[in-house]
Amino acid sequence: MDHSTTTAHAEGQQHPVAIYLYIWILLFVVSTFSYLVDYFHLHGSLRWTLILLFMVVKAGFIVAIFMHMRWERLALKLAILVPPLCLLILVGLMAIEGHYTFATRLASFVH
Repeated sequence: MDHSTTTAHAEGQQHPVAIYLYIWILLFVVSTFSYLVDYFHLHGSLRWTLILLFMVVKAGFIVAIFMHMRWERLALKLAILVPPLCLLILVGLMAIEGHYTFATRLASFVH
């Protein structure tokens, strides 16, 4: 390592402003697509799938760039990202169990 790299790590990394501007433009474009879902009066699962997709894309850009996760070590990424993923898996399992319980109750009480 040369002296300039060591100094940059000691003072904190500086990233080009162009990256931030590019991400701001991407966030604006994705937000426009999200608003267009309502403008074109999409309904049902297509509407909610697109809204959730755009929301996840915007959150991914914000976490990766503005929270500097793109440049962090793998251990820090895993420490921040794994717990929410575990929660999402548990919520999915609870939803599956809830549907099963509801279907079982319907089958039991209808007959």
